[in-house]
Order: sequence, then C-alpha cells, then structure tokens
Amino acid sequence: MGTAIIKMKIMPTSPDINLKEIEEKAKGIIKEQTNSDIKIEKEPIAFGLTALHFLFAWDESKDTDNLQDKLKNIPEVSSAEIVDFRRAIG
Repeated sequence: MGTAIIKMKIMPTSPDINLKEIEEKAKGIIKEQTNSDIKIEKEPIAFGLTALHFLFAWDESKDTDNLQDKLKNIPEVSSAEIVDFRRAIG
C-alpha cells in the first residue's frame, strides 16, 4: 500500500463557535494518527458559518473510520467527513 492525501471537512455546530479551538483539537487528533504536515483552510459556507478543511498524508493501509469518529466527537463539531482521498505519487 502507498500514501494517500486526505482532505477532511469539519463543520462547527454554529457560527459563534471558536474555530481556533476546534482547529487545535482536530490537529492534535490527526497528529496522533499520522506524522504528516497538516494544511488548514477555511471555507465560508453561509450566514457566518465557516468550515475547516484539513489536508494531510495518510497511510492507505490504515482505516479512516476511527479518525472520523474522533473528529466528530470534538465538542461543537456537527460533522467530520472525508471530501477527497487521492493516492500520492512519489
């Protein structure tokens, strides 16, 4: 198996949530599972709601369900889903 690049989208429960706090908790959870660098992007959705996108490398032989479950259980997170999964070349 190889390495994949994952783009994970995390949605907060409301626009009033401290995104920096969610960002730090999610980053810690991802770092527990992989030693990859993590790129974070913000995507304005609507009515002040902003989604967080995390891009990182992932060992394809590992299951992603556990990671998604941990991210969904962060307080103030309504959903966490993989929006892109691509095999890395190199």
